[in-house]
Amino acid sequence: MARRLFPGFETRRVRTRGATIHLVHGGDGPPVLMLHGYPQTHAMWHKVAPALARDYTVVCADLRGYGDSSKPRGLPDHSNYSKRAMAADMVDVMQALGFERFHVVGHDRGARVGHRLARDHGARVASLTVMDISPTLTMYERTNKDFATAYWHWFFLIQPAPLPERLLAGHVPDYILARLGRGRAGLRPFSPAARREYVRCFRDPRAIHASCEDYRAAATIDLAHDRADLRRRIRMPLLVLWGKHGVIEKMFDPLADWRAVATDVRGRALDCGHFLPEEKPREVLAELRRFLGAVAR
Repeated sequence: MARRLFPGFETRRVRTRGATIHLVHGGDGPPVLMLHGYPQTHAMWHKVAPALARDYTVVCADLRGYGDSSKPRGLPDHSNYSKRAMAADMVDVMQALGFERFHVVGHDRGARVGHRLARDHGARVASLTVMDISPTLTMYERTNKDFATAYWHWFFLIQPAPLPERLLAGHVPDYILARLGRGRAGLRPFSPAARREYVRCFRDPRAIHASCEDYRAAATIDLAHDRADLRRRIRMPLLVLWGKHGVIEKMFDPLADWRAVATDVRGRALDCGHFLPEEKPREVLAELRRFLGAVAR
């Protein structure tokens, strides 16, 4: 799969303090770490990463619990799936590849890990790009009926184990394809190879459990970490991109939400739904090149 979707990239596994992380990397130049969302894997970057690798060293990693990274059993307090733990994985990954400082680009869950990287390891993060999210604490504190209806999976996946795990078992690929195809474009933006990869990885019952733990952590320990950081603002340049036809556009104000926690924020909506890198890859690539180039000057 890596050879087909990421031509010229190398595959590697890195043992971190709490997991083994699977990744692909390629290119030459300043390092850029790209982190995927739910229910996907690093494969979601296949329309963007090879072109970006003409000017940058691009690292596309599977988050702990996803793809071909390891999937430890969740702890009672969900701390091993906290964004703090998942961010620490990525520091170890980039160190193993020889990078002390790097740009971070994240979509969805990966953007939440990127947010925590910027909080906990700010000296290492040259810039942060987040796609189609507002900060987790902001989104939970503004939850209403409309948001709970639109993002029902947030509140389903956080239920105590093993309820959501049992309900999801046996419903792959239908559940995954329904999550991907919920936008106006349906499944058209998603290449067959990438769809097969998402389904393959999510068939593993450990992946279902791990993804539930990711969301359980977001509703508990992650909120505690975010509240503790309310007075500490993010200082590195931050690019916010979101889908014009998605929930974030309809129910939040992403630029204002990120300016409440960061000092240097820019961004805009793209004419798509939630899955920006697959729905509008050329636009995403152009925005990243513009932003990363500006940060370097």
